[in-house]
Amino acid sequence: MTGNTHVVVIGGGYAGVMAANRLTQRDDVTVTLINPRPELVHRVRLHQLVGGSDDAVVAYQDVLAGRVRLVVDTVTRIDAAARSVTPAAGAPLDYDYLIYAVGSGSAEPNVPGAAESAHPIATLEEAQRLRAALDATPATAPVTVVGAGPTGIETAAELAEQGRRVTLVCGGVLGPYLHTRGRRSVAKRLAALGVTVIDGSDAKVTEVTRDAVRLADGRELPSEVTVWTVGFGVPDLAARSGLSVDAVGHLLTDETLTSVDDARILAAGDSAAPSGLPLRMSCLNATPLGARAADTVLSRLAGEQPKSLHQSMYAQCVSLGRNAGIHQFANRSDVAVWLHIDDGLAARIKEKVCKGIPEHLAGEARKPGSFSLHRVPGGVAKRRQLLRAHRAEAPAAADRAV
Repeated sequence: MTGNTHVVVIGGGYAGVMAANRLTQRDDVTVTLINPRPELVHRVRLHQLVGGSDDAVVAYQDVLAGRVRLVVDTVTRIDAAARSVTPAAGAPLDYDYLIYAVGSGSAEPNVPGAAESAHPIATLEEAQRLRAALDATPATAPVTVVGAGPTGIETAAELAEQGRRVTLVCGGVLGPYLHTRGRRSVAKRLAALGVTVIDGSDAKVTEVTRDAVRLADGRELPSEVTVWTVGFGVPDLAARSGLSVDAVGHLLTDETLTSVDDARILAAGDSAAPSGLPLRMSCLNATPLGARAADTVLSRLAGEQPKSLHQSMYAQCVSLGRNAGIHQFANRSDVAVWLHIDDGLAARIKEKVCKGIPEHLAGEARKPGSFSLHRVPGGVAKRRQLLRAHRAEAPAAADRAV
């Protein structure tokens, strides 16, 4: 390809910003980043916004390369045939390559009353609304957090540390990802904070009302504010645009993060499904996936074969208020092991991680290409190879959702 190449990145989260910055390695590449907000949402701090200890945003001027053009808007459609995207408020933008990094948000709740009476927390606006609801509620009012994954645990701990009366409804086990030892550590810390944990097979929510949460075993929990942290979903932009997606809506790609429909479209972050196998939604994956998508574009511009995805997991870090946490180690297949760090040291590790994310993005803005992508043999990469081989032997399934 000769002349200037225009790359449009949809989504200005961790993956999108990393991809946009990395693409500025070449002087003949122009990058446009389209995002609905004028600031980067620091999602790993949204529970702190709810608790009042952080605003969970980072100025783009601190993390985005000066050569990247920022367009504050929402893309309503991708026209792959015309190689253009249509923003809600602006004129269509043509592209040579497109990186789809729209991230994730709250899944639509299927429990009666949850959509009307519970507060999700997956986006900045949702967290801000929850913060306002809490501010308007007496500190002694009962608060129920539904869902005991990392978001639910962190939110429950944050609010309890502020003196709130918090009940955490697990819908099963506390911290499903955690090893048994790590789970015991988390349970101990939550108990010290005064959080009432309701777990087990009967700890499933069957209805949410304005002032209560009803469980499968008939119990009714009084709740002035109910927080809903059950499940994440992805935007339907790819599906609405006629691109191939999985049953959830992730854009289907190969192992170079290239769309199965179009070599000029790539995906990164929570909205990508390489070989139909999405990685765990996390900042730990989003940032390197953004870098990998950019590298695929740069390789093609250089006439080189893009490298396949090699991503290994090794830990999950969960805060338990401002002074404690857990750093749960995992093997390379992303399965938790017995080893973990807890209490104050884990809190310091989590804070270092939170500070490190914008630092990585800013470092890539200053020196594009500096973010290191380590290729680790075995682990997730090996498991993905086995899963791909298994799928190839099985009858073809309907992967396209519209």
